[in-house]
Amino acid sequence: MRIFYELARYLVGGLFIFSGIIKINDPAGTAIKLKEYFEVFAYDFAPFFEWFIPASLFLAILLSVLEVVLGIALIIGFKMPRTAWALLLMIVFFTFLTFYSAYFNKVTDCGCFGDAIKLTPWESFYKDIILLILIIGIFINRHQYGSWFSEKFGYVKIIGSTIVFTLLANYAVRHLPFIDFRAYAVGNHLPSLMEPSEELKYEYIMEKDGKEYTFEQYPSDKTYEFKSMNLVNPEAQPKITDLSIWNDDGDFTDQLMQGNKLLIIIYNADKASKNNIEDITALVNNVKTAEPWVLTASGYEQYERFRHEVQLAAPYFYADATVLKTMVRSNPGVILLSNGTVRGKWHHNDTPEVSEINQLLY
Repeated sequence: MRIFYELARYLVGGLFIFSGIIKINDPAGTAIKLKEYFEVFAYDFAPFFEWFIPASLFLAILLSVLEVVLGIALIIGFKMPRTAWALLLMIVFFTFLTFYSAYFNKVTDCGCFGDAIKLTPWESFYKDIILLILIIGIFINRHQYGSWFSEKFGYVKIIGSTIVFTLLANYAVRHLPFIDFRAYAVGNHLPSLMEPSEELKYEYIMEKDGKEYTFEQYPSDKTYEFKSMNLVNPEAQPKITDLSIWNDDGDFTDQLMQGNKLLIIIYNADKASKNNIEDITALVNNVKTAEPWVLTASGYEQYERFRHEVQLAAPYFYADATVLKTMVRSNPGVILLSNGTVRGKWHHNDTPEVSEINQLLY
């Protein structure tokens, strides 16, 4: 049994560190998930959960860093009684979240591993159940674990880790994720990702005389009663299913994929940062090798007020806010497309020069 508890210690610690680092890579994405949970809880339980929505980013960084630090503390055996209590409380909280999401189909992606590893709600819940069992074992034996280091050096490791990972999280917020796991990563050809990788195949569940039958083709026999249709190769589904660009003149999604486009993403004009807006307007005014487009989820009056205030002279189009937040974790942000391929992506704090745009295109 001792070997089991030691293995549990390293397995749980490693998983917490991995999960936390994935979230630290993209705190803005974690904040979006927390905001979804708070909105659901405000509607289903109590309105006071809305108070947490403005603090979503702060809480995303706090929880992500806490995950990593607890994982490190568990592996090195630092203050095991307290560490075990913290782990138990955190996993109980996460298990409740994932169960509620799965059972009531509230938040379809928990964001446990960010965009790196997608889990269904039930997969997330089962993962947390396994972790809960392991952590209960660790908790029961919390006084039996030894420490790798002296208490003083343990404090140095924990405090140092907290500082380092907090700084990394803040850097990712002020710039962009270190690794982009989303479909709009640099180098990806968006039109290809909007198509299935192979022909989608379905199976048909039919019933006859109280028995269920599975068919690859819909049966012509009218005596079978249709029950359900299942996708056999879900991995072949398009990676991008919700990208649509339009304005009052119609749909412009196809035109977006043609030629060189310099996209200025402003998913919320009222909350868009103006710290570097002069750099963005200068880029829009001076670039000659790419056609500037603004993509926004703001309403007409809202965006018109913004563009007149900052003198952003570029045609603008509408898109879904969730899609724009997925494209780039910055408001505003900059994306360079060449015939549908992402050539570059920047936070407004890193707005590129015209020479950088030209270098990427030619």
